[in-house]
Amino acid sequence: MNIATDKKVADITISELKELIREVILETIDPDYGLELRDEVVKALRESFKEKERRKGISLEEAKGRLGLK
Repeated sequence: MNIATDKKVADITISELKELIREVILETIDPDYGLELRDEVVKALRESFKEKERRKGISLEEAKGRLGLK
């Protein structure tokens, strides 16, 4: 968002207000909204996707069993 933090609501445009509202809603729904993943997390996710494509992963049911979840 590029709205200056020292602006008053009366001084922003309608489109800036809409963008501000969108940002607040997204941050409320998802507290991690706007955060970036660390490089090692991105790398781990890519590896996980590759394993899934190679069918090397485990099923959800097996993972739940290993973790003692229902």
